[in-house]
Amino acid sequence: MPAPTALLQPTKVPEAAPAPLPDQEDELILDIQDTNPTEPTAIAPPSNPEDVEMAVDEEGRPRFAPGKDIDPVRRVETRKIPIPPNRMSALKANWSKIYPPLVDHCKLQVRMNIKDKRVELRTSRATEKIETLQMGADFVSAFAMGFDIDDAIAMLRLDSLYIQSFDIKDVRQTLGPDALGRAIGRIAGKDGKTKFAIENATKTRIVLAGSRVHILGGFENIGMARESIVSLVLGAQPGKVYNDLRIISGRMKERF
Repeated sequence: MPAPTALLQPTKVPEAAPAPLPDQEDELILDIQDTNPTEPTAIAPPSNPEDVEMAVDEEGRPRFAPGKDIDPVRRVETRKIPIPPNRMSALKANWSKIYPPLVDHCKLQVRMNIKDKRVELRTSRATEKIETLQMGADFVSAFAMGFDIDDAIAMLRLDSLYIQSFDIKDVRQTLGPDALGRAIGRIAGKDGKTKFAIENATKTRIVLAGSRVHILGGFENIGMARESIVSLVLGAQPGKVYNDLRIISGRMKERF
């Protein structure tokens, strides 16, 4: 037993082994598990498996699902075409031939307003192109001018057809009442032969409505028909006009 006055030697305490630190992944998992799902800041696991894994192709580019063709919201547009009083009876008689191409081909809503003497067109949800509204208005306007239903319906099928109108008085302003009638007669010819010759040579359709002349056809064809009509109004001989039409028809055959 050591003496009471002897120096005490410090006892060595064995060092405790350090506790192993958890890995970062384990700590992250514990944090996620300990998080209360009822808290607003908690992160809910994704329910859709497609959100977790992204499909990629062989080159590593992501693959996305094809987009849906959503019809954009369009504003409803209308057209109101006035009908002359002398064409109302023809409109009623041919109404069964007028509205089917407008409804079936152009997908438009159409009605005949007898009180206001006009035809009203309107787009609908089934309308695919907004340009069809103007095409339908041109078709109804052509019929209102006096063109045949078969000629007017060609404006719905062909985009290269136009209508040009002019007044005979604009060609020669010094025409009196009798001279105006003679000018119209020179354009029409006997039994309409001159008008038919111009139509067949230039591949157009011509309507004489009083002093107004309406021409339906292609851009260049309308110009050739208009030159022939102007020559007749200014006093050219029909034989000279026929000769010019033969030359024009020969050139058009060579072109096509």
